[in-house]
Amino acid sequence: MIREIREGLEGVVAASTRLSLVDGAAGRLVFAGYLAEEIAPRASFEEMAHLLWTGRLPSVAELETLTSALASRRRLPAATVLLMREAARHRTPAMDALRMAVSTLSLGRAENDQEDAWTLVAAFPAIIGGYWRLRQGLEPLDVRDDLSHAEHFLHQIFNVETSAGGVGRERARALETYLNTVSDHGFNASTFAARVIASTHSDLVSAITGAIGALKGPLHGGAPGPALEMVFEIGKPERAEAVILDKLKRGERLMGFGHRVYKVRDPRADILAAAAERFYTTEGDRELYQLALFVEKTALRLLAKERPGRPLHTNVEFYTALLLHGLGLPPELFTPTFAAGRVLGWSAHCLEQLHQGRLIRPESVYNGPTEQRFQALSQRAS
Repeated sequence: MIREIREGLEGVVAASTRLSLVDGAAGRLVFAGYLAEEIAPRASFEEMAHLLWTGRLPSVAELETLTSALASRRRLPAATVLLMREAARHRTPAMDALRMAVSTLSLGRAENDQEDAWTLVAAFPAIIGGYWRLRQGLEPLDVRDDLSHAEHFLHQIFNVETSAGGVGRERARALETYLNTVSDHGFNASTFAARVIASTHSDLVSAITGAIGALKGPLHGGAPGPALEMVFEIGKPERAEAVILDKLKRGERLMGFGHRVYKVRDPRADILAAAAERFYTTEGDRELYQLALFVEKTALRLLAKERPGRPLHTNVEFYTALLLHGLGLPPELFTPTFAAGRVLGWSAHCLEQLHQGRLIRPESVYNGPTEQRFQALSQRAS
């Protein structure tokens, strides 16, 4: 029987989900019923976690309970820290260190789906921040249970605290908006990888470890850094048109523009553009921000002229790079920070798959020979 092959599973519907709706034609992203631009800039990360895990926003009491549950799970096992030290000694890339460290989180613990989800989300800031400090020759900081998730992330990397209403709070709010915005995005490669593993009734730590491996790939989560590199390469507004046009003439892809799903502007780009504008009003390199805006405007104009048949718009990578750079994060931590937001969606998808999904087992079409006959080694041609 001849079957249709959909390379990359494009257009194949594998399951239903209540977690997020990605409407590429309309440029719309919905999180559990809420438009992304409605909830991402306004909710705390803890509120977003409750929404994705339970399907609704929390009450005051529920939020306090969840906030406490996450804060109490921030401390890493001793073996995890030991592994991080060894990885830092070998100058292991941050995404590889994250993958290895996350795989140790099940040490000494019985499997429990919800407990694992809490632990995974809570542990990412300590792993990312602690590992980066080790890479700089510094000691990891003690975890804090009196800070929000976003504040704790910044504290673990930079040893800074935020103050209510202060400039530091704008840093935490910018990061929180980013984490919320990237927390889920349909059946992307890493999320699908996590659901495949969960569909075997494996544990969440195994599933999220696999998802990190998928996110590491440059075709999925590894591109925010290069999106900003082009801005640095241009350097001055008057160079923008010549540099971009030269890249297009050479057939290069402009990082930060275009998306496989979105045929119009990526709605996450709008959310992060607003977050960047708010952040760079009080902090960061304002001149760089203005240059990035000019580069974006120039790139969109030239793409429309040079690639008239392709709808190439600003995607989430462009403003991710600008915002995370403004927060002081080095490019090597851009993708791990993406993972710190997406682990929420991964865990929610795993729980959904475990509760209502079947084993994911697609078929393939064999295209190799079928009439081969075995020959002894002495009879085979050299």
